[in-house]
Order: sequence, then structure tokens, then C-alpha cells
Amino acid sequence: MRCPFCGHEDTQVKDSRPTEDGLAIRRRRSCAGCSQRFTTIERVQLRELTVVKTDSRRVPFDRDKLARSVRIALRKRPVDDERIERIVNGIVRKMEASGEADIPSKQIGELVMETLKEVDAVAYVRFASVYRNFREAKDFEAFLGELGDPA
Repeated sequence: MRCPFCGHEDTQVKDSRPTEDGLAIRRRRSCAGCSQRFTTIERVQLRELTVVKTDSRRVPFDRDKLARSVRIALRKRPVDDERIERIVNGIVRKMEASGEADIPSKQIGELVMETLKEVDAVAYVRFASVYRNFREAKDFEAFLGELGDPA
């Protein structure tokens, strides 16, 4: 593992432990070159996923991009980082379990919306406003009308 600070290739694992959900291993490392410490996270990857964009371009799936989008939707909401990590893991597992290596971007967006709808209504509306490209207040009104009365 290359040191992110100095680029030295000789790093030592000082501590390893599973994450809370048991789906990854967190390793504390120390660089032999500059003595800096850093953390790496290892996850099981069942298959290489490719995202098929709406214009038919194919790009490698980027878990960090998915996590960033979910974090933005949940910003300043009462959802902790560990729960966000479980949400992202769940979405990725659903994609891997589909058995398909090529996942349409629309399917990923729908999975995120479906998940956020169960987690936090405000985050769900935030994500939907970007995903569905709301342009005016009436777009929000129509979408909220579709949500119906939660009572």
C-alpha cells in the first residue's frame, strides 16, 4: 500500500478490525518513510459493475460517487455516518445481487430514491429534486403531491 503523504511503498499494518456491519475491514497503517499514519478500508467486491449512462456511455461504477450523493442528500439530517455507510452498502449489494454487470444509471437513481424514501423524507425530496431535475416550485409541488399525506 502506497503512503498517501509521501508516496513511499513500504507501509505497515498496525491494527485491523472489522467495521460495525462486518462488511469491510478497517486497517490502521504507518509509513516506514515519513512515519505518518493513515486508515484504509477493504471491502468485498462481488463483481465489477459498469454504469450505463442515459447517452449509452459506459463508465466504471464509483462507490465513492454514490456515497457522496447520499451524503449530500442527508446533509444536516439526523442520520449518522455509520447509517449512511450501511445505506450505501445496501444499495451496492442490491446492484451486485441483480446478477448484471451493467447497471443503468436510472436504476441506480431509483434505488437511491427508494432507499432515501424509507430513511428520511427531506433527503428523499432533496435527491429527487436533483435526480428528476426540478426547475420550478411547481415541480416540487407536483412531486410532494405524489408523496401524499404521511398520516
